Amino acid sequence: QVQLVESGGGLVQTGGSLRLSCAASGRTFSTAVMGWFRQAPGKDREFVAAITGTYDLTNYADSVKGRFTISRDNAKNTVYLQMNSLKPEDTAIYYCAVVRKLYAPIGDYWGQGTQVTVSS
Repeated sequence: QVQLVESGGGLVQTGGSLRLSCAASGRTFSTAVMGWFRQAPGKDREFVAAITGTYDLTNYADSVKGRFTISRDNAKNTVYLQMNSLKPEDTAIYYCAVVRKLYAPIGDYWGQGTQVTVSS
């Protein structure tokens, strides 16, 4: 089994920034494709971003392009999501996941989620 633990969520005002972290254990991290998803109350789960293990190739949802940056530190078994220029519509629970492919971001293993709230 793989374990994923998210952290870094919180309350920020519109235009502010947050950096989310996801610590992984229980499997090989460096070759895994990792991703971030989010889910707002009453809404479907939404793909946010993904990153490959070998070449750090990235894939972003249109809604966050230019504002969010996904990165990873293989030495720390950690993936990050830097979120800038936050908007109220970014409010959601953010989940880290091991995904199948960069352009087929289906999660197989999930963390517990971390709440991000953006005030207007």
